[in-house]
Amino acid sequence: MAGGTGTRLYPASRADRPKQFLALGGSESLLARTVERVGFADEVYVSTTAEHADRVREAVPGAGVIVEPDAKDTGPALAYAAHRVREQRNGPAPETGEQGETTADRDGDCVVLCVPSDHVVGDGFAGAARTAARAAVETEGLVAFGVEPTRPATGYGYIEPGESRGEYAEIARFREKPDAETAERLVAAGCYWNAGLFAWTPEALLRAARDSPLAPLVEALDDGDPERGFRAVEPVSVDYAVMERTDDAYVVAADFEWDDVGSWDAIERVVETDADGNAVLGDALTIDAEETVVAGLDGAHVSAVGVEGLVVAAAGDRVVVVPKDDAQRVREVVAALRERGRF
Repeated sequence: MAGGTGTRLYPASRADRPKQFLALGGSESLLARTVERVGFADEVYVSTTAEHADRVREAVPGAGVIVEPDAKDTGPALAYAAHRVREQRNGPAPETGEQGETTADRDGDCVVLCVPSDHVVGDGFAGAARTAARAAVETEGLVAFGVEPTRPATGYGYIEPGESRGEYAEIARFREKPDAETAERLVAAGCYWNAGLFAWTPEALLRAARDSPLAPLVEALDDGDPERGFRAVEPVSVDYAVMERTDDAYVVAADFEWDDVGSWDAIERVVETDADGNAVLGDALTIDAEETVVAGLDGAHVSAVGVEGLVVAAAGDRVVVVPKDDAQRVREVVAALRERGRF
């Protein structure tokens, strides 16, 4: 999934260069690292919007590209991708240039592993993915990955596991992003972070989507009119549209390090910090600074002197300064800039 913009990492992430095309502590973009991570799959597709399709093809030429008719969050995107994958495996090959070449047998069903393109994931992903794929086949249901929490994070949703089935468990309940006190209780109760990673067969997702707010989209896809289907639905995440409504949801414990790098304060978790707890990215330096994230990208240099607990991020001709504890508020900056046509 590579259709988002990552607004909380503004000004590095912008409409014309969203977060998945940034390196953020590595030598390759997050998208390229994601495609490499799923290299064990028989086929790899990147689902994105028309405005990013060419850049995706340049960044990961070995992957096929599925172009969403409109950007309407993960619910419509994943339903569309599941329908396309099923159609391609059971029907004629896609037109030249629209999708990458495929080598897998097109007959029969498959498991679709749904992976955000803008997360940082540690070792052990392939093993968990294979476990999730087995669970998707055995249950004929919808499988989520649950990450063992390392802190009572308020920026993530949580999954409350139910009855164990060995390698996986039933999902008792999805929990929304909590306040700090609730987050502490959820972690103590053994809940997982909802990583936004999923596995299912195309038919399993489409079956559940037909009994959800995505029903008009699935009907239109069956009629061969995806544009009509996207017009008929509102933007909605797959969690809200499908996962939280189905009785056929399961969770696999993710035995790997994970971070969605959702905002600037996450940088200190994915790059090495100095003795004073500063995380420095790109062309930047700190003098007498403590617990500060400093980023200078796209030709911008940043110096942070005598400050504590800040994010100071510059990219090109744009600069953001915000208390680290309020890093999520960068989205407010983006909203204001969008109103002014400057994002």
